[in-house]
Amino acid sequence: MNRAFRALLAVLSTAIVAVVLTAAPAGASGADEWRDLTGQRGVVVLMRHALAPGGGDPAGFRLGDCATQRNLSGQGRDQARRIGRQIRASGIDVAGVLSSPWCRSQHTARLLQVGPGVEPVQTRNFLGSTFMAPRSVADRREARTRQLIADHRGKGGVLILVGHYANIVDLTGVTTNSGGSVAVRMNRGGELDVVGRIPAP
Repeated sequence: MNRAFRALLAVLSTAIVAVVLTAAPAGASGADEWRDLTGQRGVVVLMRHALAPGGGDPAGFRLGDCATQRNLSGQGRDQARRIGRQIRASGIDVAGVLSSPWCRSQHTARLLQVGPGVEPVQTRNFLGSTFMAPRSVADRREARTRQLIADHRGKGGVLILVGHYANIVDLTGVTTNSGGSVAVRMNRGGELDVVGRIPAP
């Protein structure tokens, strides 16, 4: 997909989410969409980080220095907490939560407060944004993500990967608003099947 067009889509979807978040009732629940994943094996949820106004990253941003990055807004932090409440209300078994090393993804993942263990969120460099990455780097990240999904095939519990718009589009062809998710599973032919879509609250 053309990067300029993808950037435009990302900005437009962020603006739409901001409007929806303002209008949506505080008690709006998407637990049913998460509950639909119960009992399915090998499911991996590709979640776009919560609302972080803007697109891409500022010039000179550095991993490990959140002050140089595009970060979650107050609405984004509230949105991430709402997603976590939906997941907990659904009663699904969360096998684990992995995050991109970008701060907005890590913060989203932590604010979900789901998953096993005291510190459930772990970062994986290959989940990092492919938006401005060289094609060779983007391809390697996509291949590693596909392998992770393949490794989860047949396993119980839902594995949640918190990452970025560009990565989700590259993997599935599905566009997502901030905080939205696409549930996938690797089939026996080595292809990704989209098994569900979970809208952002």
